[in-house]
Amino acid sequence: MKQTGFFDVEERLARLSGLGDQLEAFSRTVDFEVFRPDLEKALAYSDGSKGGRPPFDPVLMFKILVIQTLNNLSDERTEYLINDRLSFMRFLGLGLSDRVPDAKTVWLCQKRLTQAGAIDGLFNRFDATLRNAGYLPMSGQILD
Repeated sequence: MKQTGFFDVEERLARLSGLGDQLEAFSRTVDFEVFRPDLEKALAYSDGSKGGRPPFDPVLMFKILVIQTLNNLSDERTEYLINDRLSFMRFLGLGLSDRVPDAKTVWLCQKRLTQAGAIDGLFNRFDATLRNAGYLPMSGQILD
């Protein structure tokens, strides 16, 4: 078995693009940064003055929830597939050596957004953006 190199990963990602990676299309279509102010307000992360591990980026966490919702995944399966799939990592902007949120972190993010009353509004805006771009979101799958 040959040793994997940087260009091998790039070639695999190019192949995924050629096969029609839907998440790559979302990255081109949706400006996820527009969700940041609402996410930051709803998640109300600490400023870090008390120490501890810094929280994951709110936009990253929302994108994880998007993946989870589109694929009807449990928190545990979401964690596993982010670690396993290059297409998920690329969509999230993660490299092979980057830290990935665990299942409890994903669960807590969704819980905080739900308790803040923000999750429905965020997903409604996301769905509207997709519809305006010509995509039809349908419970766990996305159709052109």
